[in-house]
Amino acid sequence: MKTSLTHSREETVEIGKTFAATLSAGDVVAIYGSLGSGKTQFVVGICAALAVRGHVASPTFTIINEYPASFGMVVHIDLYRITSQSEIAELGIEEYFRKNCVCVIEWPEAVRDLLPEHHYAVRMNFGKRENEREIVIEEVHGVTA
Repeated sequence: MKTSLTHSREETVEIGKTFAATLSAGDVVAIYGSLGSGKTQFVVGICAALAVRGHVASPTFTIINEYPASFGMVVHIDLYRITSQSEIAELGIEEYFRKNCVCVIEWPEAVRDLLPEHHYAVRMNFGKRENEREIVIEEVHGVTA
């Protein structure tokens, strides 16, 4: 488990870039945190490090954004607006858990049972100071509680 503190949007992006260096095609990243905690900025960093071209934005309304990458694609999923298990089933999220994707999921609580046993859990928390964020990254090798 690794914990980092950031004090700006740019620092959060940089932590995302550094973390991306540990990722390989087929990895799944579950990002937990409150509104405004920096989840999307962390994803912007991941995408920058994985050479995604174009604008990376939160897919709050589209739910899933696919970004081409040299190994296949980065899939950015935002489940904030999903309210039922039937909606989750319709999305077919498990289809993105394949070897040519890095799948990043914001608000993954609703799909916790679908996550592969090996994945990364990233927890984004507000710090004690203004603009401070605590980022906790854990590599999971089994079902999380």
